Amino acid sequence: MDNKTKKIYNYTVILEKELDGGYHAFCPVLKGCHSQGDTFEETIENITEAIELYLESLMADNQPIPKEDLIFKPLNILV
Repeated sequence: MDNKTKKIYNYTVILEKELDGGYHAFCPVLKGCHSQGDTFEETIENITEAIELYLESLMADNQPIPKEDLIFKPLNILV
C-alpha cells in the first residue's frame, strides 16, 4: 500500500504497569492485539506496530476494519 492510499485509523490502547517492570499494552477493539515494552515509549511504539500489522492482515484478507465504539465509565465500588 503506498502513501497515497493510506488512511488514518484511531484506536484507544490501554497500558498496564507490569509487576516486574515495563508495560503491557492492548487495544480492546482489536481482539488479541497486545504488546509490551520496557518503557512507556517503547510500549507505545510496539503496540502501534502491532496495530498496523493487525490492520494490514485484515486488509490482506479482505476483512472489515473495526470501528471503535468504546465507552469509558469510571465506577466507585464500595465493598
